[in-house]
Amino acid sequence: MGPHFKNIVLIGFMGTGKTSVGRLLAARLGRLFVDVDKQIEVMNGMEIKEMFSAYGEEYFRQKEAEAVRKISRRHRTVIATGGGVVLNPQNMRNLAKTGIIISLTASVSTILERTGRRNTRPLLNRPDREEVVTKLLEEREELYKKADFIIDTDGASPYQVSDRIILLLKKGGFIRG
Repeated sequence: MGPHFKNIVLIGFMGTGKTSVGRLLAARLGRLFVDVDKQIEVMNGMEIKEMFSAYGEEYFRQKEAEAVRKISRRHRTVIATGGGVVLNPQNMRNLAKTGIIISLTASVSTILERTGRRNTRPLLNRPDREEVVTKLLEEREELYKKADFIIDTDGASPYQVSDRIILLLKKGGFIRG
């Protein structure tokens, strides 16, 4: 598969901007945008937070793996993943087969600020949010670092982050221009 057909896959912790950056990037590059979490909800006819409370995290992770397997077969698509997609090595192999993996990072304080706005994050719906974020970030940090590119989103707007990604992709020959 030529580099121009590759998907652009955004990984990273919740609140690093994967969805907003992904949507913008897709629009700017004239590509389709797929949000893995939204796909999971559509495929299963239920919201993720309902899935977590009714069936637990393990069940959700199985549904996530199914969605990733399906979405990975696409080409020239911008894919925003859920923060925990990296926990399953098979997810990452599937995504890497057809995509360039870009990890978005942010500091704990940025993540807390960005995720505090909506109460839609099952893993963070608790009083000790800062401890939880710090612990989860530490657990996942090495997995996020396995990306092809890493971009820090602290203090940057989604537009600025998408600019950085476009620059990287042009330099790497993944997009023309």
